[in-house]
Amino acid sequence: MFTEIDHVAIAVNDLEAAKRYYLEVFGATVEHEEVIESDGVAEALIKVADSYIQLLSPISEDSPVAKYLAKRGEGLHHVGYRVASCADALAAVASKGYATIDEKPRPGSRGTTVAFVHPKEAFGTLIELVEEGSTSH
Repeated sequence: MFTEIDHVAIAVNDLEAAKRYYLEVFGATVEHEEVIESDGVAEALIKVADSYIQLLSPISEDSPVAKYLAKRGEGLHHVGYRVASCADALAAVASKGYATIDEKPRPGSRGTTVAFVHPKEAFGTLIELVEEGSTSH
């Protein structure tokens, strides 16, 4: 079902400081930035081969990432896996009786379609299913 790793998401308190760190230490540059109002986050994507490091910072105190940071602090938030069809992948997970966070796919950043699988079903790892370049939002 997975075609490749799309991104590794890291929750940070200070997006600008995190971007500077990746530039100063690794020479990495941000390829894409976006505010995702519906998720209450600002993101910066750093390209690594065909994947990304996604730096996430909350834009509101009640966003899921803000709650994550308050509870667990900065660090790995989730792993995004590319799939050919987000709807098919989500349906496959649900049909096997596993909990998902999203009942149906929704728009993601950079024109993707996404859905999340609950971490309790994935040994503590929040999984994001990512369909590239979809227009089926």
